[in-house]
Amino acid sequence: MNDQLRIDELRSKLRTYDYHYHVLDDPILDDEQYDRLFRELVDLETLHPEWASPDSPTQRVGGVLAEGFDKVSHVIPMLSLGNVFSVGEIAEFDERVRAVAGDDVAYVCEMKIDGLAISLHYEQGFLVQGATRGNGTVGENITINLRTIRAIPLSLQEPQSLEVRGEAYLPHKSFRALNALRQEEGLALFANPRNAAAGSLRQLDPRVVAKRGLSFFAYALPDAKGIVQSQHEALLYMQKLGFPVNPYFALCHTVSDIVSYVEKAEKLRETLPYDIDGVVIKVNAFSVQEQLGYTAKSPRFSVAYKFTAQKVHSRLQRIEWSVGRTGVVTPTAVIEPVLLAGTTVSRASLHNEDVIKEKDVRLGDIVVVQKAGDIIPEIVGPVISERTGAEVPIDYPTLCPACYTPLVRLTDEAAWRCLNESCPAQQVEKLIHFASRQAMNIDGMGEAVVEALYHAGLVHDVTDFYTLDKNVLLRLERMGEKSASKLIDAIVKSKEQPLERVLIGLGIRHVGEKVAKMLAATFSSMDVLMQASQSELQAISDVGPKMAQSIVQYFAHEANRERVMRLQALGLTMKSTALEQNLYDGPFTAKTVVVTGTFTAMTRQDVVSQIEQQGGKVSSSVSKKTDYVIYGQDAGSKLTKAQQLLRDLPDLSLHILTESEFLTMLKEK
Repeated sequence: MNDQLRIDELRSKLRTYDYHYHVLDDPILDDEQYDRLFRELVDLETLHPEWASPDSPTQRVGGVLAEGFDKVSHVIPMLSLGNVFSVGEIAEFDERVRAVAGDDVAYVCEMKIDGLAISLHYEQGFLVQGATRGNGTVGENITINLRTIRAIPLSLQEPQSLEVRGEAYLPHKSFRALNALRQEEGLALFANPRNAAAGSLRQLDPRVVAKRGLSFFAYALPDAKGIVQSQHEALLYMQKLGFPVNPYFALCHTVSDIVSYVEKAEKLRETLPYDIDGVVIKVNAFSVQEQLGYTAKSPRFSVAYKFTAQKVHSRLQRIEWSVGRTGVVTPTAVIEPVLLAGTTVSRASLHNEDVIKEKDVRLGDIVVVQKAGDIIPEIVGPVISERTGAEVPIDYPTLCPACYTPLVRLTDEAAWRCLNESCPAQQVEKLIHFASRQAMNIDGMGEAVVEALYHAGLVHDVTDFYTLDKNVLLRLERMGEKSASKLIDAIVKSKEQPLERVLIGLGIRHVGEKVAKMLAATFSSMDVLMQASQSELQAISDVGPKMAQSIVQYFAHEANRERVMRLQALGLTMKSTALEQNLYDGPFTAKTVVVTGTFTAMTRQDVVSQIEQQGGKVSSSVSKKTDYVIYGQDAGSKLTKAQQLLRDLPDLSLHILTESEFLTMLKEK
């Protein structure tokens, strides 16, 4: 069999396996076999780039970072649903429907998946665009990220051109794995799967999204005229096209049927491998939906029955105080273990001093506990009627629980902080942060290893990571020869991380990933950045007075400057690779480029990558400052605007390139 036939065969097999796994919930191949076939396809496609196809299973993970997401207008608005909370309100909804449509009405009830609503557009059976709901009228184009979700078909079983709407969500298994990894890396945990799903889909690096295990359920065909005539038919048809549809949908004819479904859904809720927060009740027939129409905010033919938050009572035993990387002291309530939403809970959040005072929570109180967002246990408040008089008010500590330094509450902040730079609790958190994936990404240097190194007296400052050797690591319990060697290799490799990662690792207050990238792209080196004034820093987009002051203050501290110099001497990157890339002498150097449409010879993300590698800046909108517009199939409004600009301003230095013209420029560079 020649390579082209094998590529076609592998693509077909992998699509079939994906369909059985995500749509039929009937896996016919184990993960190891799937991965082996997938790697074979990757190898063959790498060998033959001329046979690239946008619907290949290998195209689910883009290889470049996006600068931002384009805006997408929804031709049919993605309206939110009105909520009902009781049987009486369900009955009132039914009465309103029957007053317009008569008594011959049926409803489809579906699980309300707690995720992120998205819209998918297919042309001739191929996925061309995916977008968030946004404000209902305008969303964000997140196609690059949605393509990474294996439950979303890149091509349909039939060559249809249509829009499909549904919910992207994070299964419990993926959520637990993600938070376990974040905890190991010293990162803030996601509060619930919904927040994690939303945060994941707004990542600018699709490779990050691909690793998070998102999934998808389709629930609507917003413009299904001529295809199907009802919601029930639409769900079955979407399954036929290759979309996963939540299996727990039911056709109901009376309020009693709906209430029975809701009761079953609430019982089933605890056993599902994903979160639901209610039931969607929708008129089945599209003709009746049209009769009922819409209000300004929501359809009249559908409502969402929302589950109430689950609450239990427990006794507050004590408060544990923890110190974070920035010195913030946070209270955690330790309660008598109690079963809540399927798990045993013994700790709950109390946030800060203001929350404790506002809720008047006291030691010994019987308290109401619920899961915020159905995930993070929190104290709702005390049960006043249960008080005996023996309860004790909670006093916020005046000294740091780790180093006994007096705590300080800064103006306009709810948090109390320990300002002692040598505080052991802060030191450990700073070390964990420096080694974390978002900073220096020292693989294997998780929270437990950092704590062991610190308490063994082997690491006190981030510079100490780079003086470790294998023999030192072997002193740690459960650290074997192989693990020690891998960790040393990871430490050495981390020296190659770019300047922006070093800036993140330093933990400068208010400086996150986005600002670190901007600083690295603006200043030629760490030395230049350390000399920057507050006004120079404020001249950078998104850097305000507070952030600029924080950066200046950090580098004004002699210990911080010495730390940076030691890191430089140890071989870490202190020069801006971002600026070096912009000095590349290519056809797009210092040019502003807009990319639009679908490409055939390469992915849109590859086009963006090629431009950026040659010093170009990719913009999301066309203006008089645009130098190039590169377009593929179905280019849309950006191409139209560029053409109009050239008609209105014929002397404008704007060039419009087809995909083939762009490829020719790359070959001639």
